[in-house]
Amino acid sequence: MVAEVSQTFWAAMARGEFITGAAAEAGIYRQKGRRWLRESGGVRPRRGRDLKGRCLRFAEREEIAIAHAGGQGVRQIALGLGRSPSTVCRELQRNVEGAKSYRATTAHALAYVRASRPKAAKLATNVALRAKVENDLEKKYSPEQITGRLRVEFPNDPEMRVSPETIYQSLYVQARGALRRDLAVCLRTGRALRRPEPQGRPAEEPDPEHDQYRAASTRGGGPRRARKLGG
Repeated sequence: MVAEVSQTFWAAMARGEFITGAAAEAGIYRQKGRRWLRESGGVRPRRGRDLKGRCLRFAEREEIAIAHAGGQGVRQIALGLGRSPSTVCRELQRNVEGAKSYRATTAHALAYVRASRPKAAKLATNVALRAKVENDLEKKYSPEQITGRLRVEFPNDPEMRVSPETIYQSLYVQARGALRRDLAVCLRTGRALRRPEPQGRPAEEPDPEHDQYRAASTRGGGPRRARKLGG
């Protein structure tokens, strides 16, 4: 189910079209449209809705497949598409099934599945990475230091990578809680602990002369009258 095709069908249904008209607009058969309705319970799927400009379209993947099969390099393909070379390189590396060559239909299906939500947290699925992060947290390393150490210790293993934000979320966000919560006490705040300041001014010993001056000032007598009252 290609996102561009299925979402065209669902957009037509949302406008009030019949199944036949929505299917014709999406370029599919009426029976396929009815199957989509039945499988989703009549609710429009969120995946693929309002695709952002940074996502490759199916037509762009077809152009990548043709150019790659013709022997063009990554930069040449990117120039023809108006995309970044890193985008094309990442596309050719990620969306290939096994040892097969790059195909637009397979790549689009793999990207569609990968973009689905919710995703499993990386620290929840990668046991070795989670053990390494927990061990470094017990050693009082900060998440930023852990990220840097992973790059140095595992330079050729992209699976042993994690961002500091992922570590923080795994400790504090319940939906991402793959790490042990007791490790949060190992984090350093980066500043000294703040001691609570005393509330209000400390009590002073009563000063009769000062109290007499203040009482005279509140009555409008001013300092001269206060001196008279003081003798």
